[in-house]
Amino acid sequence: MSEKTMICFVCLGNIVRSPLAENMFRHLSEQAGVAQRYELDSAGTGGWHVGESPDRRMRQVAAQRGFLYDGRARQFQPRDFERFDLIIAMDPENRANLRRLARSLDEEAKIHLMREFDPQAGPNAAVPDPYYGGIDGFENVYDIVERSCQGLLDALAGGKIQANTPGNK
Repeated sequence: MSEKTMICFVCLGNIVRSPLAENMFRHLSEQAGVAQRYELDSAGTGGWHVGESPDRRMRQVAAQRGFLYDGRARQFQPRDFERFDLIIAMDPENRANLRRLARSLDEEAKIHLMREFDPQAGPNAAVPDPYYGGIDGFENVYDIVERSCQGLLDALAGGKIQANTPGNK
């Protein structure tokens, strides 16, 4: 098994949900004293926002809660399957897009939905995309992502999910 579990969070444009999830998971793992176990990134299935910073409204909601983060959008590439042990999609549509990019069953097995780890959601629930809505949608997404990232961290710590690293196949 590799020393670190490599996790990539994926949404549509990589400016709202996935960069929040990447940075939230990093924050929670640092608080838990286990950040050294993980290497994190985020990406979008689409390339419209490549190079852009995260959406200002999502960063505003986060900042109001004392959580500051930044980053630059990038598009998910098929070669990312080789680099990452877990690929966490924000919704079923992005999961389907990722599955189409997967070149093997091993690569497809790395893909999970973010809300699989949300104790308040069903197994196929989406992290809604608040991009075209009001600020309340961003607040809701913040809460969902925070719960889901904590659930993912707990699942990894408790052995309830195995990263698909070479040593775990």
